[in-house]
Amino acid sequence: MLKVEGLTKHYGALTAVSDVCFEVQTGEVLGFLGPNGAGKTTTMRMIAGFVPPSAGRAIVCGYPVDSEPVEAKRKLGYLPEGAPAYGEMTPADFLAFIAAARGMDAAARARRMGAVVERLQLGSVLHRPIETLSKGFRRRVGLAQAILHDPPVLILDEPTDGLDPNQKHEVRQLIAEMAPEKIIVISTHILEEVDAVCTRAIIIAGGRLLADETPAGLIARSRYHNAVTLTLAPGTAAEPVAAALGAVPGVASVEHAPGSLTMTAFPAAGDAILTRIADLAAAQEWPLDRLALESGRLDEVFRSITRQEAA
Repeated sequence: MLKVEGLTKHYGALTAVSDVCFEVQTGEVLGFLGPNGAGKTTTMRMIAGFVPPSAGRAIVCGYPVDSEPVEAKRKLGYLPEGAPAYGEMTPADFLAFIAAARGMDAAARARRMGAVVERLQLGSVLHRPIETLSKGFRRRVGLAQAILHDPPVLILDEPTDGLDPNQKHEVRQLIAEMAPEKIIVISTHILEEVDAVCTRAIIIAGGRLLADETPAGLIARSRYHNAVTLTLAPGTAAEPVAAALGAVPGVASVEHAPGSLTMTAFPAAGDAILTRIADLAAAQEWPLDRLALESGRLDEVFRSITRQEAA
């Protein structure tokens, strides 16, 4: 497993990361979320052994990164922020260099290079200088070097940054394929990525760990969880409908902007209101364009948690 024990990083008077602790087991994809400057990248750099912590430690597959760095790094693949590489090298040269640095023999190097080039569709740019490649291709080259030695632990800092929607889908599919046999930690600011590939999510802000739950658990914190949103047909008087919604048993409040045909009814804690609202709508013959049960909104939960920390 990957174990993080009290990781802390000070830069003079600034505390970038403060006492961060978590564990990740094989088969988990952990989304590492936070606003800019939250401490995500600093934490990942400490786990990868790129930046020494001021306190605490990371343990990769039983090897402490501080006291057994070579063994720990053998078990780890790391995609840094921005996917840095030697621009004058071609992807073929760069991956061969990484394979040599990893101590891979000729047979293993040929086998793994062929596999990652095919998986990340690098064949068309394999012999072009990296500095001439698009941001998306450079990101894919960075991901290729991270998985080249088939490590059991992957630390990926913004793995889909700069990719178009098709490329993002391909990378997410690759992560999903690798996930059952690996520990994967993904830093991202793209909330849809958490829903798409992560089995668990951590929210960090101000260098402190604020939440550690499944994506479903985080979404359940949303005030929109189990709320009911309805949209009326054009020409309908919305105010009487909003007033009637507020009188439905179990409805705690109704959100409705003046002049809008869309409104949301929020349930009292633990109550289910969809059936009651649907029955009322049928009885009153409201002309509905849409009636939907809300699962919750991750962006609203993220803002709420991080704003509380800022306050």
